[in-house]
Amino acid sequence: MIEPSRLAAYIASRICHDLISPVASVNSALELLDEPGDADMKAQAEQLLQNGAESAGARIQLLRYAFGSAGLSDTAADRHEVRQIVEGFMKSHKPSVEWEIDTNHFSCGHARVLMNLVIMATAAVPRGGVVTLEVQNESEGLAITAQAKGPKARLAEFVSAALDGETPEEGWSARTIQPLFATMVTGDLGGKIAATAEEECVTFIASGLRAEG
Repeated sequence: MIEPSRLAAYIASRICHDLISPVASVNSALELLDEPGDADMKAQAEQLLQNGAESAGARIQLLRYAFGSAGLSDTAADRHEVRQIVEGFMKSHKPSVEWEIDTNHFSCGHARVLMNLVIMATAAVPRGGVVTLEVQNESEGLAITAQAKGPKARLAEFVSAALDGETPEEGWSARTIQPLFATMVTGDLGGKIAATAEEECVTFIASGLRAEG
């Protein structure tokens, strides 16, 4: 479907895109701190610096799991750490997050799938809302659900195409590659991703995942 070299290039570009905003905030704050000004301006610059650094750090942590080597192990994941990473990531986005993990098997590979679903669910509610995450055992294997509820919730056409194994009409790019990568990491665990869209609600389900951890 896509050459490995292009896949790697698009994933790298996607990571850079996700980090541009918080890193730019840090740079802007540093420039303000170098400028002469009153105490209020300095305080605002310090707050901007703190917010930008926290946002960049949180995004790096999640992207390291979602796209990097942190999610390759089949050993048990630290559920507390995974929750902290996801909640930290969500602080720099508009939706809030709720979740429940009800399984004895939750590996680093499962965490990688979950974080890819988080990325898609967050994008599905750009004006804010709630992303609800659930992990549970089913007869056909482990299932991970990410349900995004909020005003103007939408399932983008390129996401649907990628999840169906088709090339998006606009082609592959840093913008469109993540859903394809999500299907790949889910497939590594023997599962598939399905997506449904209703009024103000988009649901992503990765099902049939083999037990690990």
